[in-house]
Amino acid sequence: MAEKRETPKRAKPRPKTEDLAAAIVEAALDLAEELGWEAVRLHDVAARLKIPMSELLAHYRDKDAIADAWIRRAAAAMLAAPPSGFDKQPPEARLHYLMMRWFDALAGHREVTGQMVREKLYPAHPHHWVPMIFNLSRTVQWLRDAAQLEAKGRRRQIEEVGLSALFLATLRFWLNDESTDQTRTREFLSRRLDRADRLMARFCRARERSEEHGEAA
Repeated sequence: MAEKRETPKRAKPRPKTEDLAAAIVEAALDLAEELGWEAVRLHDVAARLKIPMSELLAHYRDKDAIADAWIRRAAAAMLAAPPSGFDKQPPEARLHYLMMRWFDALAGHREVTGQMVREKLYPAHPHHWVPMIFNLSRTVQWLRDAAQLEAKGRRRQIEEVGLSALFLATLRFWLNDESTDQTRTREFLSRRLDRADRLMARFCRARERSEEHGEAA
């Protein structure tokens, strides 16, 4: 009698490359919620996904790169297609909408995001500081473009500096905001944008008067 052979089980299909990259970020976030971001180890991330560490390395050079990938999701959310009538809103309303998109995208892991930022700022991690500065500058440039701010020259420079300071101030406030739907952050950002708008208007009036006096002379 011939020996009966078992039908081999079909192996589950491997996730697509982009799916695995996203799954790595999610696994790291899940571990961080349990242990804290500082305690997350790459071998634990790989073990949770049942993949060798070599596959993790193929997507992310280190743990900081995973943090960068998580934060890039906020930029993608900020730059998604705006709602109808967006371009008809005043500049401060457009900026508020876009910036809150950024913060809303990270709200599900707010504490872990704060831990990521603080780890980047460790004195022993100076190699993270310069990329953070460039990432902030890049985010502000995308923000200005998405908000359709058209200023040039000196006014543009002032806007860039002001938006960078506003972004950092709002980030610091948001990291400690436990209100429902981030209401306190929304109100904080609204107040700061209103103040910035008044200051910019004052600056423009002063410059116009200066230019008029210069021409008169």
